[in-house]
Amino acid sequence: MEFFDERTLAALRGSKPRGFASPLSEVGFSHNTLQQHLDRLVARGLVVKEKMASNSLGRPKFTYHVPSTATKQVTTAL
Repeated sequence: MEFFDERTLAALRGSKPRGFASPLSEVGFSHNTLQQHLDRLVARGLVVKEKMASNSLGRPKFTYHVPSTATKQVTTAL
């Protein structure tokens, strides 16, 4: 697992679902880099992406978290 994936997982591990801005402030790399690695981790099943409920117009917002089924795998990888 590469450095960016490890940093992303470490920022999301052991917490409840978080919006994009929260891990972005922790990991220390660009918005696009974080988005690319989150998408890759979601595709691998290590991170879950869920749409947040909203009554406003505009782009949808999402939360991210490490599912309980992947916690052992993530802990081993870190």
